[in-house]
Amino acid sequence: MSRIPALLAVALAASGLTVLSGGVPAAAATCPTTASGGASVPFRTVEAECSATNGSAVGPDYTQGSIASEASGRQAVRITTGQYVEFTLPAAANSINVHYNLPDGSSGRLSVSVNGSTLALPVTSRYTYVDTGFITGSKTHHFFDDARLLLGQNLAAGAKVRVQANSGDVGQATIDLADFEQVGGAGSKPSAALSVTDYGATANDSSDDSQAFRNALSAARSQGREVWVPSGRFEIGSALQIDQTTVRGAGQWYTVLHGNNIFNNGSASGNIKLYDFAVFGDVTERNDGSPDNAFHGVLGTGSVVSGLWIQDTKCGLWLMNGASSNLTIENNRILDTQADGVNFDGAVTNSTLRNNYLRNNGDDGLALWSNGQADSGNSLVNNTVVQPNLANGIALYGGSNNTVSGNLVQDTNALGGGYLVANRFNSVPLGGTVTLSNNTALRAGALDPNWKFGVGALWFDARDQAITGVTIRVTGFTAIQSPYEAIQFIDGNGAGKQIQGITIDGVSVQGVGTFVAQSQTQGSVSISNLTASGVGVTGTYNCPYPTSIPRMTFGGSGNSGWTGTWSDCSTWPAPNSGPPQPPTSGSNLARGKAISASASVGGFPPSNANDGDANSYWESANNAFPQTLTVDLGAAASINKVTLRLPPSSAWGARTQTVTISGSTDGGSYTTLVGSRGYAFDPASGNTASASFTATSQRFVRLTFTGNTGWPAGQVSEFEVAAS
Repeated sequence: MSRIPALLAVALAASGLTVLSGGVPAAAATCPTTASGGASVPFRTVEAECSATNGSAVGPDYTQGSIASEASGRQAVRITTGQYVEFTLPAAANSINVHYNLPDGSSGRLSVSVNGSTLALPVTSRYTYVDTGFITGSKTHHFFDDARLLLGQNLAAGAKVRVQANSGDVGQATIDLADFEQVGGAGSKPSAALSVTDYGATANDSSDDSQAFRNALSAARSQGREVWVPSGRFEIGSALQIDQTTVRGAGQWYTVLHGNNIFNNGSASGNIKLYDFAVFGDVTERNDGSPDNAFHGVLGTGSVVSGLWIQDTKCGLWLMNGASSNLTIENNRILDTQADGVNFDGAVTNSTLRNNYLRNNGDDGLALWSNGQADSGNSLVNNTVVQPNLANGIALYGGSNNTVSGNLVQDTNALGGGYLVANRFNSVPLGGTVTLSNNTALRAGALDPNWKFGVGALWFDARDQAITGVTIRVTGFTAIQSPYEAIQFIDGNGAGKQIQGITIDGVSVQGVGTFVAQSQTQGSVSISNLTASGVGVTGTYNCPYPTSIPRMTFGGSGNSGWTGTWSDCSTWPAPNSGPPQPPTSGSNLARGKAISASASVGGFPPSNANDGDANSYWESANNAFPQTLTVDLGAAASINKVTLRLPPSSAWGARTQTVTISGSTDGGSYTTLVGSRGYAFDPASGNTASASFTATSQRFVRLTFTGNTGWPAGQVSEFEVAAS
């Protein structure tokens, strides 16, 4: 993303909590929330932080460029020599795949112990610590890689598998998670297939097998037969062209094609079938001028890519150079790519991406980029994208009549969000009907390093052209623990282009750091039947840029839990703890929420009273009692205590302020919660006073000041309202 104009490039407001540079307060390590949906996979994932260990907790952390921020759940476990993570298997398995980080420049092994046996797991930092200086706002990133191992024995659910740094192993590793799978036996050669070994390919040596594969592909096409690739690792030193041919391996755990660009088609008619093998690359940096992808180019019509394991290439599949249609890309595992997992780079139509699992991609996980020609009629169904570390989980850049349904996007990082629908990157504009249904975003969205504000779990961007003349329907969307806003509308160029034609219906927002809806441009959208809990700041941010244009118009009905609009468009609030959760007893519901006062002295606005900084304060007009200070909690909540603070400095002498505490459900009619009384503030005891009362459900809480023995005005540095 490029930098937006100055008004929107305001840093997040200061917070009184311990705040990471990404703006989200640190919290104690806990087992992360999970979510259903996405791909059905043959493995079970176990998080290191949910396992027995004598190592050290890493995270949670949402700060761009930190190791924990790129971990699943934003947490991991660091081990040094003699330390371990011991995983308990949730289901039967005979294999392990470890998602790990090493210090830069190191390599070696870790020990995997099970039932008294110890196996060596080779690990390396070769494919990590990537720099992309040509991408504005990027930092060193891509900290994790995967290493897999067949355990040589079948383990039952409940078995223990220990990953340990023994003497002679690497001295330090950060373990994010492990995938455990019951891998079946290697597949057998179909009777009519032609084996690459019959054409000179030799497994598990350093010789280049490219020509043997070319000869086998040519013979198979001319004879109408399949190409068989048996178990073993085969070196593909120069890219293969393929058309009207099937290549089948013995399984993604058994057959490995090793090379940076296995298939590269300048053209093809189609009927290409790729089944059941792995592609392992050796791409250590991102070079967008080099086609270092497992598959690059044209698949033609009616092709299938199924059951592949792709790792350490630049991209998994990058489709370009001509039209491809009626494709099926399914059941693939695409890990640790330097850029996109799959990108339809224009002219891909009526095709399906389904049941694919992607993790640690260095750009968008799945992208339809209508570059020059529209991607149209495509379906992205039941895919899982975990931790794309430089862009979005799933992105639609222009195109028409595309559908995104049943997917799960989790733990996105900087320069992107969860799901994006946009006119960006000179794409053919959005058109027809675009459908997003039953998708889930878990901890999706991030603080953009260029814009300096959060990007949403679901966002719409009119960066290149207004979003008009298209019908966009969103139904059944679930956003869980969004670090910043759940839904966002923006013109990324800051020109205020229109966004129209979006209907959002049936949404569940479960914890959000800032706002449920954040609009920074003009237009009109409909949001209905959206229920929210755990709203960090308030329901809506509606501050267009430039400020001369109208605000977004929100229509719709049946919404609950997210009323309230941010009142000060000159500032950005800090997210109210992260990852956000529904409020717990005693938590402060007022911090960062919309706040107003009957009057204030210049330089001491009401927003100082709930910014989390006890050194800044609100001061009312002088010599003009009574004065009021009112906070909007954003939604009705059960409360039972108010705490007031003055700056802790000893320069603030002792004083007594006379205050009445009132509450309201609608902002119009107030009832007294605590009658008028004097509250003593003494710097010797922290300049703090509080009042408890019977639990009551209120949305607005008001303080009415009628006296102050230390100064002729109402004064508050922190106005805290506790959840009951």
